[in-house]
Amino acid sequence: MTDSLLNAIMAVVDFVFDLWKMIDSIKRLSRRATGSDRIVDVPPDPKPLPPAAQRALAEAEERERARERAAQAASGADPASWR
Repeated sequence: MTDSLLNAIMAVVDFVFDLWKMIDSIKRLSRRATGSDRIVDVPPDPKPLPPAAQRALAEAEERERARERAAQAASGADPASWR
């Protein structure tokens, strides 16, 4: 009885060590293949903006461009002379 229990425990320990060795080998292989041992999560694909958000973004960008044009006009700078 004790012999079979001891054999079962040793088999589980052996399996865990084999699994550990396999994971370590995979990490070493990936380190050699990529040059990095860090695992990086890839961000999900961005979701398209709903139409209302697209309009709001376009309006905000237009306001920003108008603000920049007004600031350039107030400073007397000519954007064509920058080129």
